Parts: sequence; C-alpha cells; structure tokens
Amino acid sequence: MAISVDAAAEVFREAMRDAVKRYALWYLVEGVLLIAAGFLAIIYPVFSSTAVIVLLGWLLVISGLVQALSLVSARHVPHFWLQLISICLAVLIGFLFLRDPAQGLTTITLLLIVFFMIEGISKVVFALTIRPFPNWGWVLASGLVGIVLSLVLWTNLPVTSVWLLGFLLGINLISVGTAIAYLAWQVRMS
Repeated sequence: MAISVDAAAEVFREAMRDAVKRYALWYLVEGVLLIAAGFLAIIYPVFSSTAVIVLLGWLLVISGLVQALSLVSARHVPHFWLQLISICLAVLIGFLFLRDPAQGLTTITLLLIVFFMIEGISKVVFALTIRPFPNWGWVLASGLVGIVLSLVLWTNLPVTSVWLLGFLLGINLISVGTAIAYLAWQVRMS
C-alpha cells in the first residue's frame, strides 16, 4: 500500500513531535548548555579561538592518519596519488595548526575575510540584478554589510585573528542553543 508524500511527511512530523516531547527536558538542558557555552566563547574569545584551532589541528591529523591507514590497503584505487597528497596536506596542516595556533587563527581569519567579501559582492550583484523586485534593497544592504565587515576585519587583521573565530563560535552556539531550547519549551508546553 503506497502513501502520498504529504502523508509520509505528516507521519514523520508526528514521530519527530513525539520524540521531542518525550525528551523535551534533555533538549532544554542541551539548549541552555549551548547558550552558556556560547556566552563563555564570547567572553573568552582568545581561549575559544585557540581551542577551535587546536581541535581542528587534531581532527586533521587523526583523520589524515586514519585515511592513510585505509589507503595503504588500497594502493590500486583510481587517483591513489591525489588521495595520498590530500592525506599528506591534511596531516601537515593539522601539525602546523598544533605547532602554532596563532598562525592557524590568522589563516582561518583570512579565509573568513575572503568569504565575507565574495559573499558580499555576490549579494550586491544579485540585488542589482533583481532591482525591480520589492525589497531588493535589503539584499543590497546585506551584501554591503558583508563587504564592510570584510574590510573592517582586514584593516584590524593582527588583532582580529585572535578573537574572531571564538566570537563567531559563541554567536553560533547561542543561536543553536536558543533554537533547541525554544523548540523543546514549545513542544513541552503543547
């Protein structure tokens, strides 16, 4: 017996609602802990930035070594040498991040600056393309904010790299924690 996509989606939503309701207290606790961790990351951005780089360094080293072990038994796979180069780069970058987290912070900050600039430019171009649409100015403003943000970060680069990653991590943890806690609270109250 086949069911429609809408019916399947409703069954899935109901199962999710039941699961969230059953574990609402745990989701609420998780949300509050994520919010607290986010505030700590914002209060101590240098520590949290460095912790992210060290964690990333270890993840790159460990994943590179695990991939290397699996590649040893598969020497005849297509593009073996490209995979080997990728593994070597992951391990090398991981060790560089672990050896000098400050350089890792600068590298990640530069990547974020480039991302903000490219995203800002693309939003400005998109806004100018859709200009007759209502509220196209909001897209333009969003793009301009991205460009200005990248320029501000660039002009303050030595200082920026120390706190930026931890601050952004804190903002993300707060937003995720708030969403989870709000969802759990709403489901628990319904």
